Amino acid sequence: MAQMTMIQAITDAMRTELKNDENVLVFGEDVGQNGGVFRATEGLQDEFGEDRVFDTPLAESAIGGLSIGLALQGFRPVPEIQFFGFLYEVMDSISGQMARMRYRTGGTHTSPITVRSPFGGGVQTPELHADSLEGLIAQQPGIKVVIPSTPYDAKGLLIASIRDNDPVVFLEHMKLYRSFRGEVPAESYTIELGKADVKREGKDVTLIAYGAMVHACLKAAEELEKQNIEAEVIDLRTVWPLDIETIIKSVEKTNRVVVVQEAQRQAGIASTVVAEIQERAILHLEAPVLRVAAPDTVYSFAAAEEVWLPNHKDIIEKVEKVINF
Repeated sequence: MAQMTMIQAITDAMRTELKNDENVLVFGEDVGQNGGVFRATEGLQDEFGEDRVFDTPLAESAIGGLSIGLALQGFRPVPEIQFFGFLYEVMDSISGQMARMRYRTGGTHTSPITVRSPFGGGVQTPELHADSLEGLIAQQPGIKVVIPSTPYDAKGLLIASIRDNDPVVFLEHMKLYRSFRGEVPAESYTIELGKADVKREGKDVTLIAYGAMVHACLKAAEELEKQNIEAEVIDLRTVWPLDIETIIKSVEKTNRVVVVQEAQRQAGIASTVVAEIQERAILHLEAPVLRVAAPDTVYSFAAAEEVWLPNHKDIIEKVEKVINF
């Protein structure tokens, strides 16, 4: 298997599906000859032509409307929203139209649209670029929300998303784009949407996270091992719908849980995860379920970003609390 960065795996997934299905179209701001702001679509226009990989105006609402129209005509659009902080400009298309298409047409039409977008902190972006807004979309019935944490997962999940007959919002953490490499098969493969992955086995506490916070949890788990605390790390991968079965199975084993997200405490999906655990497995808990999250403020400016963002030390602190409860 090839060693790829996450951005290379994402490009490979789009190339795979452009080859696999002539109805797949990739478009967005600067995704053509420039290959996108992070070069996720680099080389695709040269390979597949301007009719299938093309630039759009700087108008997210137009990108959303175009996606819906193309989907109704039998295409599988893969639009890119240049940064997920620009979600508000395309919110009506995603939540008001794509999410409702199957229901409002009695199943005669679907929205096989995969909305790709980078997000996430730690890379010193300007305001409105790094915001974690996955919670806004996860609260809208009819849409799947996928956030990979590794190159292998990114390729398999993106191919599965593009092949899905309902809308998927596929979020790519900017800090993970080129921060490490992983083994990725050259051939086509899919990872089932809605299935979490146990990234590390443990028996003393369950750490549940997604995106870049998965790696913060793994780092915390390594440090906790020095204290003879074995932490199990669950990567949600699909943050909606949640893989409740995997979560509860782990809780029944460890009896202690910390849920970790980069989003503000009031945002993200950590509170939903906590509620599901309390409703389904409260008698297995030996301590309250705790959360690690960013403060309930607007995203900080770059100079204060590292102070504002959660990290592995915050996770260790919460684990020690549930262990010593």
